[in-house]
Parts: sequence; C-alpha cells; structure tokens
Amino acid sequence: MDADYVRIGDVSEFLPGTLRRVIVSEVSILVVNVNGKLCAVSDSCTHRGAPLHDGELENEVLICPWHGGQFNIASGKAVNPPPTKDLLVYDVLVKGSDVLLKKK
Repeated sequence: MDADYVRIGDVSEFLPGTLRRVIVSEVSILVVNVNGKLCAVSDSCTHRGAPLHDGELENEVLICPWHGGQFNIASGKAVNPPPTKDLLVYDVLVKGSDVLLKKK
C-alpha cells in the first residue's frame, strides 16, 4: 500500500447516496458514494462549522444541516450561501475492496 494513503474501510461500507464520516489522524472527513464514485471532503461547514455528515445529499450537492448552505461534493466548491469558502477535498483510491484516502 502506498505510504501516502490510509485505509478507511471496505468499498461495501460506502453505500450510494449515504454520508459516512471517518476519522483520520483526528480529522473528521466526510466520504460519499455518488453514483459509484467515492468523494471525500472536510466534514465541517466553512460557514459555522456544522457537522456535514448530518446534512443531506441531493445528487452531487451536499446541504449543510444548520443553515442550508450547499457544496458540490465532487469539487468541494461552495455553490449556495451562506458559505463562501470551499471545502477541503481529499483524494480517494479504491484498490480491490479497500478504500484508501490520501493523507494531507
């Protein structure tokens, strides 16, 4: 396994359309399966720090549970206020059934 990546689970644990929080080196990261593609972003809203794993997903749009701000889950871009700052995006790699996340 590449030293730059850490295993975060089995591909079967990331069901389509579900929001799954993982902790890597004490950092909360949100991993989402969007139509078979795994996306990973910081789990804290850039507006007021809401836990995004408590939010909702509509297609590729992640909706913050506190104030309804929206982010594109694939790019991390803030697409609807109140947040104006984008989310940190993590690289995800699937090797066999292992889901790996690139360390930052």
